[in-house]
Amino acid sequence: MQWLLAKEWRELWSARAWWLMLIVTGPLVGLSFINAVQMYAELSGLNGTAVGVGEAFSPLVGVWAPTFSAYELVAAFLFPFVVIRLVGGDRQNGALKLEMQQRISPFARVGAKALVLLTAWLVAMLPLVIAGLLWKSYGGSTYAPELATIALGHVLNASLTIALGAAAAAVAEHPSTAAIITLSVTVGTWVISFIAALQGGWWELVAAFTPPALVAQFQHGLIRLDVTLSTLALTTFGLILAALWLRIGVPAQRRLVESIATLGTVALMIGACAMARASWDASENRQNSFSEPDEAALRSITTPLHIEAHFAMEDSRRAELERMALVKLRRIMPRLTVTYASQTSVGLYEQNTEHYGEIIYTLGSKRDTSRIVTAEGVLETIYGLAGVTPGVERDDEIFRGHPLAVPPRHAGVMFFGVWPAAIAGAWFVRYRRQA
Repeated sequence: MQWLLAKEWRELWSARAWWLMLIVTGPLVGLSFINAVQMYAELSGLNGTAVGVGEAFSPLVGVWAPTFSAYELVAAFLFPFVVIRLVGGDRQNGALKLEMQQRISPFARVGAKALVLLTAWLVAMLPLVIAGLLWKSYGGSTYAPELATIALGHVLNASLTIALGAAAAAVAEHPSTAAIITLSVTVGTWVISFIAALQGGWWELVAAFTPPALVAQFQHGLIRLDVTLSTLALTTFGLILAALWLRIGVPAQRRLVESIATLGTVALMIGACAMARASWDASENRQNSFSEPDEAALRSITTPLHIEAHFAMEDSRRAELERMALVKLRRIMPRLTVTYASQTSVGLYEQNTEHYGEIIYTLGSKRDTSRIVTAEGVLETIYGLAGVTPGVERDDEIFRGHPLAVPPRHAGVMFFGVWPAAIAGAWFVRYRRQA
């Protein structure tokens, strides 16, 4: 295994795709960081804007989520080529046949490649360290749990890219074919998200496990056990599929049967993982949770609650209800069920129907109807049905925000000058040693 890791590490550092990805990643992160800090500073009162508006934001939403979003582009359009180069290169140059003569397990071979590629991703995240140091030099506030959460989300997203690229490179005969397969799957996840936004139903459930939805949840400081376990299961399936198809001496029919059996097993595992309900809110401002007194009051309600909302998929009120109230309710009340009723996906011509826009609450034998979509209105209706009075949140428990009216000084020099120069210098030293 040590020999495999050393060999794969040398292959990585000799790949031009890897060096090009490193050079491009720095400016991408820098552009996102500079724009986020500039906007955050203006909302905090820089250059004569309204002082105090920045108190409504946290660094997670205002700075780190936009900065980390650059890695979504890297994972979708740059990193797959590095994965395909490392996994498919052995087949192109004949090294795979030599390795097969050493009786190396295909799972060990793929595992070594995946470990090296994951390390490569962590190296590519070094620009975030520069962003963090710059933010601290400006006097910005950081909260370690939420930063660790958002970093974990992007590492999981990268692991999916590794699994997808490895499987495509193993199944396809040529790297260009593997690249097309990988891009097709990426576009397919976007299509699923688009259809879910229009149709809802099962499409909406499937879209919750796509990479864009995965990253979005972690970027808001939310860790969901079902999504995390399902991501790990999909990653494992991709790596197993790659190991099965790298056995070029085994008949294709046998490899296909084994792949289908593996797919069935993983599908059952994902179905079991989707039943997990545990989640953790790592954000400093508790944006994924109600206040602690409200959560204590909601936990005391043991009667099943059913909510029927008459909103179309593209109605903005449905999005507000889901984002501000129902997402938080599902984390606290496991016996909650929510259904949406609508005859169209737009709802434009349903406005005058009898019940459109109503939210019907059923708690045991009690029933109430409301049209308020805010979190306060939802909680008030539930408390009225349950006969519960929540406690009062203390002033010291209220998140006051961390405004910072400081421009992104020296960030352009670091990301657009120092980083590319450092990577180019490292590549030149590596090239001279190989020569």
